[in-house]
Amino acid sequence: MHELRLMWRNTRMVVLCAISAALYAAVLVPFKVVPLIPGVTELRPANAIPIVCSFLFGPAAAWGSAIGNMIGDFFGGVGPGDIFGFLANLMYGFIPYKVWSIVARGQSPVSRSPMNLAKYVAVCLAASVLCADLVGWGDNLLGFRPFSILGNVIIFNNMISALFLSPLILFGVYPRVRAGRMLYIDVMPELNARAGLRSYAGLAILLAGELGAWAVGNLVSTGYWIPAFLPASFAEPPYAGSIAVLVSPLIAIALVGTWML
Repeated sequence: MHELRLMWRNTRMVVLCAISAALYAAVLVPFKVVPLIPGVTELRPANAIPIVCSFLFGPAAAWGSAIGNMIGDFFGGVGPGDIFGFLANLMYGFIPYKVWSIVARGQSPVSRSPMNLAKYVAVCLAASVLCADLVGWGDNLLGFRPFSILGNVIIFNNMISALFLSPLILFGVYPRVRAGRMLYIDVMPELNARAGLRSYAGLAILLAGELGAWAVGNLVSTGYWIPAFLPASFAEPPYAGSIAVLVSPLIAIALVGTWML
């Protein structure tokens, strides 16, 4: 994740970050009037933007996604849960390009080969699940909304945009951005290093952590599974104590895996 820090030394990457944030916020804000979970999430075709920008601008898109979401939050009501939303959207913009560079080294995300399409779906799902985990975990910790509702709605919302809108935009703009040598690997060639053993290990740890967090979060927040070793008070809705004890370590594992990518 060192590129999230290094990009701020590159003027063009900072400009691309601003463009990503502006695009995300510009599409996000008008749909604030179509809530799916009032005060938390709404119909979000804008979720296609971080995926597209991630493949184009890399770490600049990660920060742009986080900042753009924060701008959008100001139009829908700001609260403590927005801290988790900032981190979740940072990861939502970071995971696609980073994981793609590991599983599809040197291949274009607009390739229509069956293998590349499968990799694209897997990359988008990995980004969506971690984003949902972070928001669902954070809001459940605060006692606002159960993980089982918020986390699953976010995955659905993200994947609808990633599968149906993002490819259409990528097919139109990716060849032009590549021709103009404005892809992140052109702007910061040092990010074009070959993935090593650490990156593959990080990917495995990320997937284990985020899928574990999603599964445990759903089981606990529905009251379906509460381990006997937890205090009786942890077995009462909204299960914030159980979420803190059981899901937090898995979130930490997923973030360690992300750091290793």
